[in-house]
This record gives sequence, structure tokens and C-alpha cells, in this order.
Amino acid sequence: MFMLLRHAEERDLVGILDIYNRAVLTSTAIWNDTLVDLANRRAWLADRISKRYPVMVAVEEDEDGAVLGYASFGDFRPFDGYRISVEHSVYVAEDARGRGIGGQLVGTLFEPARALGKKVMIGGITAGNAASIALHRKLGFEESGHMRGIGIKFGQRLDLVLMQKEL
Repeated sequence: MFMLLRHAEERDLVGILDIYNRAVLTSTAIWNDTLVDLANRRAWLADRISKRYPVMVAVEEDEDGAVLGYASFGDFRPFDGYRISVEHSVYVAEDARGRGIGGQLVGTLFEPARALGKKVMIGGITAGNAASIALHRKLGFEESGHMRGIGIKFGQRLDLVLMQKEL
């Protein structure tokens, strides 16, 4: 099976929605308890595009074109002083994990961030997500913070690991 990396389009939103909602239901990768609908993802994509922030997808290169994963970045914090920093996210469908898709998706974000004048990319990762932490280290991210017990999901307190990469 061949894979294509490209900018997300309207036709990808159902696949993105499915990956997002599965992560909400089954993992601590997204610290949200509420499922979203297609209108939410449509507004999210429009917002990213309006800010010239990329939303990249990995899709099967066949007639189905199933979304295997997606990645994007947005503002790290909404204050002027943080304008050189972005926070990214990357999610891969459960049955597509372990094939290097996440790393490839994150890699597609570096150049667009540089082109927008960004200097630092930040990832916020649940402390127990060893695979994501290893992936980020492989991509040149360094741990820059460990915030203990700052979130909750599935009735358990969660630690957040902050990792950053100079662009």
C-alpha cells in the first residue's frame, strides 16, 4: 500500500473526525472528554487555513484515499510575545500506527512553520505516551518541561511533558 502526504481538503474531514473522536474515546492523547462533529472539524480546518497554518494528511494512495493520520500546528499561547512559537499535534489511525506515518507528518510541518517566521515548535505529550516521546526525540525535540498532575481523563490525573524543537 502506498501513502501520499498532502494538505487536508474538505473530503478528508470525515477521516480526521474519526481519528480525533477515537482518540477522545480511547486514549489520553487528547485531553478532551467531548466528541466533536463534522461542523467542528470544518470550522477547525477553516480557522487553520485562514491563519496559513497547515493541516497535513497521510492518505492511502488508492481509490478509497482513506485518511491514515493528520498533523497541524497552531498558536502556542495567544499573546504577542509567543508569536515565534507554535504547538503541533499529530494523530494516526489505530490500524496505521508503527509505520512511520507520525514522524513523516510532523516532518511536513517544519518548513511551513519556518516560512511563517516561527522559531520553535512545541509538543505537549501525555507523560505515559512513551512512543510519542520517542518519536519526538528522534525528530530532534528535547524535553523542556514536565508538569505533574495538571490534567484529568478517565478519572486519573495526568502529567504533561513539553518537548520543543528549534526550527
